[in-house]
Amino acid sequence: MRSIRRGGRYLRVADPSWVDPLDGAHSTRHGGRWNPAGSFPVCYLNRDIDTARANARYFLERRLEGQPFTVDDFDADELPVLVEAEVPEADFVDVVTDEGCVAAGLPSIYPLDDSGAAIAWAVCQPIGQTAWDTGSPGIACRSAAQTAPADDEELTWFQREGRLQPPGRRKFRDWYGRIDW
Repeated sequence: MRSIRRGGRYLRVADPSWVDPLDGAHSTRHGGRWNPAGSFPVCYLNRDIDTARANARYFLERRLEGQPFTVDDFDADELPVLVEAEVPEADFVDVVTDEGCVAAGLPSIYPLDDSGAAIAWAVCQPIGQTAWDTGSPGIACRSAAQTAPADDEELTWFQREGRLQPPGRRKFRDWYGRIDW
């Protein structure tokens, strides 16, 4: 796999009930795009506010699926919060560039497959496991959130020994903006 240098300020969309939103324990239990359930701790981060908004929308749409109410019916304290984190600069697995996607075993048009469908978590999880097993700090990848702009990025930070420290939380209505969906 290829690597790409990343680090700096990233954003985490988190459930407001999480005591430590930068703890990877939740993803260890439930899994995610790059780690299977029961595997290793991952903190999924967003490069910028547009990517965070796309992921918050995905999060809320899943919670609302089949429900008789809308996002406007949520209490403000139930909506996702935004947490900033400073990620140490390092060489992450590259799933950002076309060459990096191909080297990781994905099509150059990731997060889509050759038919235009979204690539399933089950395809990405073995790549994440290999990255974990080889000591990588994580994976820099294109965002798979449906409403994310094409050039948005996410960072999968593997929680090994250190911890990311949050400087504080921003409530949903303070960072998301207008809800027009």
